[in-house]
Amino acid sequence: MLDMMVVGAGYVGLAAAVAVKQAAPHLNIEVVEAAPAHVWEKDERASAIITAASKMLDVLGVWDDILVHSQPINRMIVTDSRTSDPVRPVFLTFDGEIEEGKPFAHMVPNVEMVRALRGAAERLGIAIRHGLSATAFTTTNTSTTVTLSDGSTIETKLLVACDGVRSKLRDMAGIRTVNWQYGQSGIVTTVAHERPHEGVAEEHFLPSGPFAILPLPNNRSSLVWTERTDDAERLIASDDLIFEDELQRRFGHKLGELTVVGGRKAFPLGLTLSRAFVAPRFALAGDAAHGIHPISGQGLNLGFKDVAALAETIVEADRLGLDIGSLNVLERYQSWRRFDTFRMGVTTDVLNRLFSNDITPIRIARDFGLGLVERMPKLKDFFITQAAGTGAEGNPKLLAGEQI
Repeated sequence: MLDMMVVGAGYVGLAAAVAVKQAAPHLNIEVVEAAPAHVWEKDERASAIITAASKMLDVLGVWDDILVHSQPINRMIVTDSRTSDPVRPVFLTFDGEIEEGKPFAHMVPNVEMVRALRGAAERLGIAIRHGLSATAFTTTNTSTTVTLSDGSTIETKLLVACDGVRSKLRDMAGIRTVNWQYGQSGIVTTVAHERPHEGVAEEHFLPSGPFAILPLPNNRSSLVWTERTDDAERLIASDDLIFEDELQRRFGHKLGELTVVGGRKAFPLGLTLSRAFVAPRFALAGDAAHGIHPISGQGLNLGFKDVAALAETIVEADRLGLDIGSLNVLERYQSWRRFDTFRMGVTTDVLNRLFSNDITPIRIARDFGLGLVERMPKLKDFFITQAAGTGAEGNPKLLAGEQI
């Protein structure tokens, strides 16, 4: 019988398995992944990794491998304008360092992050079963039996669902969600540009939604471009000339001519918050527990916070001789993470509704607010430490760079 079975071999699932196994090597852990073995190598996206998450990845022994492929964010610029405006005034800027030599975030290619976490899992002896999905599970007082798509069954003390925002395991567990769609889609692509970005990230608030420019190594940038869903579908289906022309209008000309160097995909945007994070012998983590708007760049980092809290909960319970799958143990994880997740979900929802419109009185009020924050250094410092994940009290040990 397994001690812990993780369904989903993405960043969160792998990190959860590695974090627990590293701190408690005697626990028997396996990961099940529905996708084929090498599909992750085709992921062209990149993610912002905040300071707290990078500290955790450092403790897990993978940050050095990730860091060589990353781009530090040295500065953040926020503008608010219309697409047709000839000038985009800067309302708010943040210096990227939260302490000497440490930026608040790094941009990391997803493929390198998964590669490093898979390497750690392999070194720790964690088996990853590919091409299998969980089709059902039944729970008793002592274990959970999971049925896989090939008809086989696995018995485990704890089942951890990291199977995405449309989690089938969450539905099987009977956990309900708060859910709505924004009528927006996020277009994700990568561009090269003539002039260096110097590690500057920009977020342009446009009437259809935020347009984020995030620096990558080798003079490239990752884009998260929010549009109304019907417009996003039209842009994805358009030829390269039309797509790049629309892109340049939003990106601006400060970095010169742009060239799209990655594929382009659109993802529907919405808010999904699980009403519970746990059930007997069952826990949700990552997007299976919460899906938020990318306006704050915190989605993946919320998942890593889940990992840190869940791993500490499991390992400390095991050291005390407790049953790691019992509801009493798992409720500590839920209480640790549910409020923070709810707060971030509400924050991103309000920000998206506030900035994704062209109503003049609202525009005037929000620009006044941005300008006010710009003139208050202590408030800016507070926001940047919160964004970096270093300002919260009671963080799990891994997020502080400490071993469990």
